[in-house]
Amino acid sequence: MRRLKDKVAVITGGSKGIGKATAEALAREGCHVVLAARHEEELKKTAREISRLNVTVLTFKADVRKWKEVESLAARVQEKMGTPQILINNAGIGRFGEVTSMNEEDFRATLETNLFGVFYCSKAFLPGMIQNQEGHIVNISSLAGKNSFPGGSAYCASKHGLIAFAECLMLEVRHHNIKVSTICPGTVQTEFSSQTKDKSWAVTAEDVGQAVIDVLTTSAGSLISMVDLRPLHPPKR
Repeated sequence: MRRLKDKVAVITGGSKGIGKATAEALAREGCHVVLAARHEEELKKTAREISRLNVTVLTFKADVRKWKEVESLAARVQEKMGTPQILINNAGIGRFGEVTSMNEEDFRATLETNLFGVFYCSKAFLPGMIQNQEGHIVNISSLAGKNSFPGGSAYCASKHGLIAFAECLMLEVRHHNIKVSTICPGTVQTEFSSQTKDKSWAVTAEDVGQAVIDVLTTSAGSLISMVDLRPLHPPKR
């Protein structure tokens, strides 16, 4: 039995990597998916692949760093699909470097994508969820939001902030029958973490997608607010 059948899920950063794997996992559960990302051609390619799973797939070009584009995205989804039951805040970037050499634009872009983007998307889609007294927001953070490292000031700060934001949001909306969950993966086998040469030991994008399904399908009266998703056999130090 597919427990999420016919629900509507919006996935930011949905054209590749974790977003694509999550969309595929949701589609296999019978979810209709809305993919949002900045690159239209990648969106269309992913949509063609997922549509083979016999669900509705819509794509919208949108930059989560820009409130007006997110606001427009929410309005278009409402028009085409109604209020979504699921929002996956997955869009994210990583810009790395020591503070003394970090470019201002890179620092700002990281915070605006990884933190402001989650705020914008949550703010845009929550009114419909609150009205319907139903919804689940899943945020893709990172263990880097808990474990700092040299050169990670922008990325770690953005993911640490996301964890705090999500916890506050969870406390605000759970009485509206809306769940908020945050998944914190370690290193994932995607292009994003290409600075790691050998990633065969790492968590896969499909692992993250399965974790999303797991938190979405808990019992109606409970929620999983935080998940640390770690590789089983990381390199020994």
